[in-house]
Amino acid sequence: MDGGHSHSGSRNSDSFVVKVAEEKQKWPVSSSQMVSHFATSGLSVAVATAFTHPLDVLKVRLQMQHVGQRGPLTGMGQVAVQVLKKEGPKALYLGLMPALIRSVLYGGLRLGLYEPSKYACNLAFGSTDILLKIASGAFAGAVATALTNPVEVLKVRLQMNANQRQGPMAEMRTIVSEEGIRALWKGVGPAMARAAALTASQLATYDETKQVLIRWTHLDEGFHLHLLSSTVAGTVSTLVTAPMDMIKTRLMLQRESKTVGNYKNGFHCAYQVMLKEGPRALYKG
Repeated sequence: MDGGHSHSGSRNSDSFVVKVAEEKQKWPVSSSQMVSHFATSGLSVAVATAFTHPLDVLKVRLQMQHVGQRGPLTGMGQVAVQVLKKEGPKALYLGLMPALIRSVLYGGLRLGLYEPSKYACNLAFGSTDILLKIASGAFAGAVATALTNPVEVLKVRLQMNANQRQGPMAEMRTIVSEEGIRALWKGVGPAMARAAALTASQLATYDETKQVLIRWTHLDEGFHLHLLSSTVAGTVSTLVTAPMDMIKTRLMLQRESKTVGNYKNGFHCAYQVMLKEGPRALYKG
């Protein structure tokens, strides 16, 4: 009997080891693939950032209009003209270096963490349906945002300060010396919420839009289908996350305005903005 139990236990132990070994072999991404994925993801986001950076500068300027008060808002075109006249074309590229650094790190981390997160969900729940994909994407985006928040704070500070004469590293040292190390994580809560909501809304909207277009139009899998689906997903995700983005900017720039300095956290900021500037102010920029 004891021998039987011994042989049985041995077989069970062997089968467990084989099963674990098989699970390890099933890991879908090798270390070299992860490095390659990280690099290509970061590079693609950095190239996109270089092209769209002027729009990001204008967005931040628009978000900081009439802080703590109601008033007629200046449109994007007018702000662009004002910036070009008063500060010159170079002003549209303020904060470009931190933006590129953040893009490489954030893009690489977010897209690089997505596959391992999805694999972990598959191991835990035995499925990778759309909800788990959304959860994996939201987690990857939130973690990447938390890790790169200091660079985002630096970028926003530089974008708002046309008279800045010192470089990014000197500005970061100034922030730390004057406001403390915690200042580099201002706005991290809304930033993480925005990243999670952005990824979730993009994935869900993209997938649904693609299915609707295939069902109701003559479009097949290909460039035009992906382009239309991406455009719809981008528009919806921007509308969903715009208030969080505005709150994040206000918190990161608290040093820049005396009237902004009384924001305690993201919820308090949202309440103050709606109370003093109106609900539409959450969609500035």
